[in-house]
Amino acid sequence: MNAIIKKTLSAAAILGGFSLLGLGLTSLTFHKTEVKIQENERQALLANLKAVIPESLYDNDIVNDTLEVTDLNQGSTKPTVIYRARKKGEPVAAVMTVITPNGYSGNISLLVAVKTDGTISGVRTLSHRETPGLGDRIEIERSDWISSFDGKSLDEPHQSQWDVKRDGGHFDQLTGATITPRAVVGAVKNALLYFKHNQARIFSTTESTPEGGN
Repeated sequence: MNAIIKKTLSAAAILGGFSLLGLGLTSLTFHKTEVKIQENERQALLANLKAVIPESLYDNDIVNDTLEVTDLNQGSTKPTVIYRARKKGEPVAAVMTVITPNGYSGNISLLVAVKTDGTISGVRTLSHRETPGLGDRIEIERSDWISSFDGKSLDEPHQSQWDVKRDGGHFDQLTGATITPRAVVGAVKNALLYFKHNQARIFSTTESTPEGGN
């Protein structure tokens, strides 16, 4: 009987050892994968930020110099992160993630960089579900239309001209697609207005903090 018990306990110990080993390897693999995913996400974010605000214009850690707000996107109180660019401690630009629900097929997410003088440094489309071959030309890879915002402000063109030409505004619509560019123009204009009215608050602290936390 003792021999049977010893064999049973030995088998259980071996099985338990393999289980612990497997659990350890799984945990280690998950940790390494998680770290790699986080790094990939950081690099993708950096690439997007560099696309709208040249690295030569700032010297701070823009990824970690952020402000979380809840009043940026109209009709939504979902927290949004604003990335702040500084040079020698002085504000240079704010990079805002702007979401408009007015696209032809739903939400359009944009990255809008506005310099402290109120001019746009760059705009890029982060995500959308617009029609391939038509509305998807808001992507820089498919058209340079999104670059038409570079250097623009609420004064140039005048704020009243921040519409597509079909609506009497300054900006071209895309051939065969008006709803999509109309939504994008409106979203960029709202970002400029938000920056104009909140610039002091955006740059009020050098630390990353949620809205109202400074």
